[in-house]
Order: sequence, then structure tokens, then C-alpha cells
Amino acid sequence: MIRREAYLLAGPTASGKSAAAALLARARGAAILSADSMLVYRGMDVGTAKPSAGERAEFAMGGVDVVTPAEHFSSGAWLRAAAQWLAEIPASRPIVIVGGTGLYFSALLRGLDRRWTNPPPAYPVLQVDRAVLHARIAARLDTMFLDGLAAEVAALRRTYPVWSDTASAAIGYKEFIDGLPPAAVREKILVRTRQLAKRQDTWFRHQATALYVPVGATAEETADRVAAVWKAHGPWTVSLPCEDPPA
Repeated sequence: MIRREAYLLAGPTASGKSAAAALLARARGAAILSADSMLVYRGMDVGTAKPSAGERAEFAMGGVDVVTPAEHFSSGAWLRAAAQWLAEIPASRPIVIVGGTGLYFSALLRGLDRRWTNPPPAYPVLQVDRAVLHARIAARLDTMFLDGLAAEVAALRRTYPVWSDTASAAIGYKEFIDGLPPAAVREKILVRTRQLAKRQDTWFRHQATALYVPVGATAEETADRVAAVWKAHGPWTVSLPCEDPPA
């Protein structure tokens, strides 16, 4: 078992957690591990709001571009990939783990065995007013379309004619794969993204002891609030298996 101290930040999609984490990691010279189940797919960049190539390099980002859309992925696979990534990060470099996939955080802090007897682990979770979050989701979706989401999906489908069940269910991709009318694609993505945010909120309320951090008016303000929680409660000790965990 590999154990390492890390600073954690979770939150629903479009809450601004990636921007805040980047500011905090940059100030600390930290590497970043993505705890997002869709960022693992190579080429699925626009539709997952994947950090830029520059940021991925700057933060030696792990958990990103691990497999192709043709490959199945699981929480066990993510733990293995995270362990391999962590082994290459110097012990002197701080680690920031950020994402919206609650199961990944639980796996890091409690393992994959769901027969838990202790209280859920406590870690910071961004909290956003629902109306504000919905507006952010809509604005981000508009940007995705302007950035060429439809062209990205078409190019990926030419490269990978058959997708795994996990990749083909991804929001922003499934809608195109299902052949929905163009006018219906955006609305379906919007609805599914809102539903995802609600499921994420439910997970963090029931499967974690959320240390809620209200989102600020700017990424800098949010980062300052997260830093205060990190100072009071962190860092956290995460555990990664040296051997293959169950899928």
C-alpha cells in the first residue's frame, strides 16, 4: 500500500473546482491528480472541459488521458493508474486531488469495500447556489459548442468506431452517438449535466462528511476559502494499492 499526504477538493460539475485547484497547486508547486471519471479518456477534451495541455504539463497531471474511448474503465482501474502516477511524483512535491467523482475520493480514503463501519471521511466540497450552478452549466455548454464539441465527437467516432459502455455513456457524447436531432442535442446535454450535478451533491451529502466551502465571486476568492479549510483540516492521508485492487 502506498500512502501519501494530499490536499483534497471535491465538488459538482461546473462549480469551479478545477480553477481553484490550479491556483492553489501553482502557489504550492504541487502536482494534481484528477478524480474525474471522464477525464481519463484520451481525445474527449472539449466535452469533458479537460484542462489545457499547458496545465496538464505544468501540474504533471495524473488521472487524465489514461485510456481510449474504446476501453472500459472502472474505479479499480483509476486506483491503479493513480498509484502508477504517484510513484513518479517526488515525495517532496505536494499533491492536490480534485474532481467530482465521489467514489474515487472514498476509494482513496476508505478503499473499495463498501461495508464501512466508521463515519464517512471528511473533506472539502464546493457548495454552489443551484441557480448559479445551472447558469454556469449552460454557459460552459455554450462554450463547448463554440469550441467544436460536435466536430470532436465526429473525429473520435471515426478513430474509434466502437466505444466502451462507460465512454459511450458520457454526457456530451452519448447525445451525438444516439443520433438525436441537432436541436435536441444541446437540451439533452443540459438536462443530463444538471442531473449529474444533483447526483454528485447527493453523494457528497450522504457518502462523505462534507466540509462545505461556499464558492466565491472569483476563482481567487474560492481558492482562498479552500486554503483556509486545508489549513484547518488537511492534509489528508490517501492510500493506493501496490497490487491490483478489485475492479
